[in-house]
Amino acid sequence: MGGLVDNSRNGRSRKPETWLDSCPDFSRPICGELQELFVRWEPDLTESVKWAALCFHGRKMVCALGAFQKHVSIVFFRGTELPDPAQLFNQGEGNTNLRTIQIKTLKAFAGLDRAALKRLLHAAVELDAQVDIPPLPPRKRAPWPVPSFFTKALKEHKKAAAFFASLAPTYQREYIVWVSTAKREETREQRLTQTLAALAAGRKWAERKKV
Repeated sequence: MGGLVDNSRNGRSRKPETWLDSCPDFSRPICGELQELFVRWEPDLTESVKWAALCFHGRKMVCALGAFQKHVSIVFFRGTELPDPAQLFNQGEGNTNLRTIQIKTLKAFAGLDRAALKRLLHAAVELDAQVDIPPLPPRKRAPWPVPSFFTKALKEHKKAAAFFASLAPTYQREYIVWVSTAKREETREQRLTQTLAALAAGRKWAERKKV
């Protein structure tokens, strides 16, 4: 899920009332203020924890807060349908439906346009409430090109290749993007080695670090 990663195995609370306490030190104060603002601005929304994120629901999921070690994500589940004249969205361009506001520093959070964020949240809630306007069908993403070095490596590692072939395109894409976006040769080789080992062990990208 774009902007959201399941960190539940790392001790993140599954209960809305204790979720904030389990957030990383950097994210906790930011998420605390955002949670208070969202509840104040849209008091009829309900809360749950999914993908280790704090999700806000109307008829369906409207938005969510993702708390990470070095950034906070404000994810709008129908973000591609929302007006954003203040250009708050800075992540998720080209995503299927999600758009994200990613906050990486306290200075950036201090400068966040609260009025624009409030309008964005209101628009998301209004969109969610309109039964006669169903969500747009997910956009189809263009296939990520498979680098030749990865194709060659799979040919030499039959077990890894077999599991990779069994994965759904979405899960294949995660590995392809990861190995092909390494900027240094050393990093690329490390990722390729980890990828082949994880695939041979029958693990998806999100599970690659399991022992």
